[in-house]
Amino acid sequence: MGCCMNWILLLVLCVLLPVHTRAGRQMPKLSNKKKCADEDCSHPILIARALQDYYPQDCRFIPIQQGQLVYVYAMLKDQGNLFWAGSVQGSYYSDQEARIGHFPSSVVEETHALMPAEVEVKTTKWDFYCH
Repeated sequence: MGCCMNWILLLVLCVLLPVHTRAGRQMPKLSNKKKCADEDCSHPILIARALQDYYPQDCRFIPIQQGQLVYVYAMLKDQGNLFWAGSVQGSYYSDQEARIGHFPSSVVEETHALMPAEVEVKTTKWDFYCH
């Protein structure tokens, strides 16, 4: 009986392990540096409103619908500040949870400045890791 249980456990691990390892993946960096309000990039820099819908090209980016508010936490430095990192949350009663990701700065307009983006931080592989 013990031998059968070991085989069953081994079979279950062989089936589940590939699923778990494929759950996340490293994606190419969009930038080597970012500007934030603090060293951890944990405080929003500004609030912006989406000018248009944005459909992400890959899992590093977040979808944005026209009119949504976006909390911006970082501005990527390379490539002319084309991409920002932030979060979008649905309505108060929405099923959509807040998720941080990147988006083109051109699809939003600043509505409220909150904190100056004066701290330059190096990006890490985790900034562009897809879950």
